Amino acid sequence: MMLSLLRPLLVFFLSLLLLLLLPGTQGWAPGYSNGFHYQDISNGNGNGEIYFNGVRLLVESPQPSVLATRGSSVILPCHYHYEPEPSTPRRTRVKWSWLPANTITEPASPEDLAKETEVMVTMGNRHRSYGSFKGRVRLRRSAPGDMSLVINELQLNDTGRYRCEVIDGLEDESVTVDLELRGVVFPYYSQKGRYHFNFFEAQQACRDQDATLATFEQLFTAWEDGLDWCNAGWLADGTVQYPITVPRDGCGGVDLAPGLRSYGQRHRLLHRYDAFCFSASVKGIVYFLKHPTKLNFTEAVQACASDGSQIAKVGQLFASWRLKGLDHCDAGWLADGSVRYPINKARSNCGPPEPGVRTFGFPPLFLKYGVYCYL
Repeated sequence: MMLSLLRPLLVFFLSLLLLLLLPGTQGWAPGYSNGFHYQDISNGNGNGEIYFNGVRLLVESPQPSVLATRGSSVILPCHYHYEPEPSTPRRTRVKWSWLPANTITEPASPEDLAKETEVMVTMGNRHRSYGSFKGRVRLRRSAPGDMSLVINELQLNDTGRYRCEVIDGLEDESVTVDLELRGVVFPYYSQKGRYHFNFFEAQQACRDQDATLATFEQLFTAWEDGLDWCNAGWLADGTVQYPITVPRDGCGGVDLAPGLRSYGQRHRLLHRYDAFCFSASVKGIVYFLKHPTKLNFTEAVQACASDGSQIAKVGQLFASWRLKGLDHCDAGWLADGSVRYPINKARSNCGPPEPGVRTFGFPPLFLKYGVYCYL
């Protein structure tokens, strides 16, 4: 009696086991559906594309890189759509993340993904921003599928690679957009003389002058624009390099072609060099203070304060010279105790025949000069 009852059950389970072992039936279970279906990749176009419910998700950007100005707003374009378009809207989650400029490797490595930090996450009408981007970012949403990121009040440290990632169920597609700021690279050394900064001191020295350590790309662009400097300096990636447009003895030799001379990665605590700083547009105005007499450094600081401003920093002077056309032939004190002046229109009695920021170095603080103020 018992065997007659068990026999149908045994036949059912044996049939089920056989069905699971047949080709093409792996993972099948009766009465279960998760709402997603993926076609076999071998049935696709040979490029490893996976189709989601017979619909392909595409995420694109018409601009792989965007150039912007510090303090302004910028739009990083990102759009997604389906092929073919589904008959009903799908719920998607969008995440923007960021890889700072000084950590980008070329070509991109898997480690880059691990170093990315979240900027903004959104699902439907709900969204959340993070870190220094909190309150400064939003999605444009000008049309269906438009997930372009709007960043307000751009800061020096916002440069880098941004990833727009669209997640629909089990499908995840993304595109990257590089953000660069218009600016200027300038070499910077300590009041004590050449080669006194370790990496972290170089970082701080640039920050003190309203700048950041330059990236390799920024220094390369500056070299293309004619920057020639024979002293090695730290860059944001921890390498030490210097740009040469006119090969000569003592700067790699006359036999080497023009370019960036590199010492490679150096010990960030023990090795000491100068710095290459990057400064972008300033929101205020740098001006030469009209004063009846020349000033020592202490008097220069006070004179700017009495005029309702503050003594200008080196990065502010360079940015105003390069990006706003500041041109003045009088030497003046700056906040770090150096004396400089900016020339855009070369002329007699104003130094070399090409434009640039002329420097007197760090003279004794009791000497008398003019002063550049920042308002």
